[in-house]
Amino acid sequence: MSAFQPRGRHLLADFHGVAPGRLADPAAIEALLRAAADAAGATPVGGHFHPFGPGLGVTGVLLLQESHISIHTWPEHGFAAVDVFMCGAARPEKAIEAIAAALAAGSVELRELARGRAG
Repeated sequence: MSAFQPRGRHLLADFHGVAPGRLADPAAIEALLRAAADAAGATPVGGHFHPFGPGLGVTGVLLLQESHISIHTWPEHGFAAVDVFMCGAARPEKAIEAIAAALAAGSVELRELARGRAG
């Protein structure tokens, strides 16, 4: 029986206590996720970011050669939910660190899932 070798790592992060102004601009959110991908050593291949209106949240996904980073924000609650799924040599924890630094959240809840088995 072979040892467990994940195909990828999936990090789920909840950012609480974020200033509302950091969570409502789709262009800024896209730039943030692109910077996070760069920090992780990942390669963006496309993305889509949708605003829900002035002062409201943004939902978006940045597609990567290594998988994806997605975000959904609630400025009215100072909250953002982020998923970072990466395979290969990419380092998803570095993406989370970059997002955490930019959002300056009061607190972060982080969970990790190993995805798939090799072999």
